[in-house]
This record gives sequence, C-alpha cells and structure tokens, in this order.
Amino acid sequence: MRRFLGATLVSAMALALSPVHAIEQPGRVGSAEDTFSHRLQTVLNSGSASAFETVASVDLQPVLAQRYQRFRQDFPEVTWRVETAAPTADGRSTLTLRVRGAAESEGLIYDLQATEQIAIRLEGGQLVEQELLAQQSLLRSGERPLAVNLVIPDVVLTGSRYDVDLVVEEPLGKALVAGGLIDLTDEQLTAQIRPNVPLAPLGGGGLFKSVQAPQQPGSQTWAVMLVHPDGVVTATKRVRVVSSN
Repeated sequence: MRRFLGATLVSAMALALSPVHAIEQPGRVGSAEDTFSHRLQTVLNSGSASAFETVASVDLQPVLAQRYQRFRQDFPEVTWRVETAAPTADGRSTLTLRVRGAAESEGLIYDLQATEQIAIRLEGGQLVEQELLAQQSLLRSGERPLAVNLVIPDVVLTGSRYDVDLVVEEPLGKALVAGGLIDLTDEQLTAQIRPNVPLAPLGGGGLFKSVQAPQQPGSQTWAVMLVHPDGVVTATKRVRVVSSN
C-alpha cells in the first residue's frame, strides 16, 4: 500500500478530529451526541469530503477533508459505524468509530478493520474539539487472510515494561515467517507516512516483544508487521501511558 496501514483514515482522522468497545448509555436516546454520531456516520459513508462542512467547525474542515480524500484513495470501498460511548472520567462525551474496507494494490487484496475512540466537544451541533483516546487497526492481505490476535494493553504505567504480541491463531507448520515492530510518532500518523519496519525471522506462533513505556504520561502507537507465505498482516495499536498517581 502507498501509505502505512495503521495511518489510514482511522488514525489520521482521529488525530485530525483530535478504535475499544461502544457502551450503550441509558437515557441518551435523542441526545446531541447521538444525533451528531448519526450525522458523522452519514458524512463518512457519503464518499464526499465536502460533506464535513455539515459536522465540523470551519477550522477543522480543511484538515478533515484532506485526510479523508487521501484515505479514500487507498480504500475507495469502506463502511463506517459511529456510536456514542461511555463518557470520560472528566465528563467529556466520546464516540467509537469503526471502519471496514478492502483495497487492491500490486496484485494483493487488503482487508481493513479498525476502531477508534475519541473524546469530543460540540458547539451548535458542530465538532470544535477532540482527543484520540484509543486506536487499533488490522490490515491483512491474501486470499485466505491469516487469523491473528493483537495482544497489547490499552493502558500502561509510566516507565513500565509490557508485551506487544501478534499471535497467529492457526499453525503455520514449517512455513517461514518474518516480522517486525516499530514505534510510530504522531507526525508519522498525521502525515499518513509508511515507515520502514525492520523484519526478522520468527517462530510460527507470531511476534512477541517486550517494550518500555516512557517516563512521562502520554501515549505510544505501535505498528506490527508479519509476513507469511500467503501475504502480509500489519496492525497498529495506541497505548495510553499514565502516572501511577
């Protein structure tokens, strides 16, 4: 693919607006957030970048439209779901965005599944502020996409060590498999750049790495690549890094 899978719309969109399971909130039917989520879903599924004029502030519209167009170039056929989710601890409204799609590049068919959760602030029914809370994407190629499980925690403590695993759920026998891991910067995600992921031979069970969290609160975004006889699997996951306090 021309750009790195994890920075396809979902990541880039959330950073510009700025996926994790939606939690239904009783009593929220007909709320401003519900209404906005339906409108945003319609815009994302419309295929028209100009439709962001109806859901975003003037300041956000150009960035959203540009990144949406770039994403659609790589994935012209995608389906979006937008749902209200549980509010943050400080009371901000949140949305869960889910996207599924497929694309063809260099003779390979790619299947995309991704999800994000974002905190939002609305004014007059328009999006004016946002923050990316969680993100995960999975892109697989091949006629029979390899069944894998991405095992990375959502939240870790500052300075701690934790595991980043991409587990192959089906035996690969004696097949040769290579994989690699890289820490993506916000700049790479925003620019939708495909970085070089160093690959090394792996055992048939997948990729298993121990990584270090930074000493300061924030986030890390990991990109994992696995090359197998039938194609390629690439996954990204954003991990929140919090203080023990």
